[in-house]
Amino acid sequence: MIMQPKLNIVPFVSVDHMMKLVLAVGVERFLTELAGYIEDDFRRWELFDKTPRVASHSHDGVIELMPTSDGKLYGFKYVNGHPKNMREGLQTVTAFGVLADVGNGYPMLLTEMTILTALRTAAMSAVAAKHLAPKGARTMAIIGNGAQSEFQAIAFNALLGIDRLRLYDIDSSASRKCAKNLAGMGFDITICATGQEAVEGADIITTVTADKQYATILTDNMVGPGVHINAVGGDCPGKTELHRDILLRSDIFVEFPPQTRIEGEIQQLAADHPVTELWQVIAGKTEGRKSTRQITLFDSVGFAIEDFSALRYVRDQLQSTGLYEELDLLADPDEPRDLFGMLLRAKAAAAA
Repeated sequence: MIMQPKLNIVPFVSVDHMMKLVLAVGVERFLTELAGYIEDDFRRWELFDKTPRVASHSHDGVIELMPTSDGKLYGFKYVNGHPKNMREGLQTVTAFGVLADVGNGYPMLLTEMTILTALRTAAMSAVAAKHLAPKGARTMAIIGNGAQSEFQAIAFNALLGIDRLRLYDIDSSASRKCAKNLAGMGFDITICATGQEAVEGADIITTVTADKQYATILTDNMVGPGVHINAVGGDCPGKTELHRDILLRSDIFVEFPPQTRIEGEIQQLAADHPVTELWQVIAGKTEGRKSTRQITLFDSVGFAIEDFSALRYVRDQLQSTGLYEELDLLADPDEPRDLFGMLLRAKAAAAA
């Protein structure tokens, strides 16, 4: 971890520095090591403060705050979700995050999290699949080939050895973009004309679409026995991707039930429908996949502990890479009670 001798200075990781950091570490290694941080934090899940994210919904999208603490560090992420942005040439999701010292309340890191969220979402998906997907899985269908798709593919390759991709998007140019970006990375890629075609022969089905509405990306007849479904796109009230009948045939694994029941695929089900918390599987307290014909479903909505893991991981990389800026963010007067005096001294210095 980096030291902070100047208390007014907070390390700031810009978009440029984040890209340089990811490339310096290597995308595959970054995802693999980040997945390790996530697993470590999920094993100590019970130590964390946990609350559903604080969401401000509008007709156009949602703005959310995602806080958590393990008692020593506090982290939060600001993130939006505005599907209409794509039509205006803007990102659907943007984010930034803060890591702070619980002992004195001082921020220790401020960082972009648009790129980092894409990485942590993919790492989280692969962690879940590591515990839930059928053994020997090699083929994954990705339905929805937008900004998240390449990250998902690389994470599943790095952690599970997935090397066959079947891509489908209602906008075929998105599939071509995804295939082009992944060219030369060891994937056998098929661009499919329909979602039905994409899931044929797939061991894992990832749905990662953006529309803010109830949708049926997967119908019941598209899902056969033994598959693992990585449902990423349904992540707010009124937004789903799977037909309800699929949920009724699946063993469902979630991050934090009070949040997922509001935002995830299971918002379609009764409030007491049984689900398994993924941390219990990772910690060895319960089983994940139990049979070859079992349909497992990770109802992923994203939870603050995953962002906390990502913030920890990035901060741990800064000492060796130096890929950050010193941001003069905090007032640090010589006498803590004399904040106004600090202002007066600044006025005198400016006049001089």
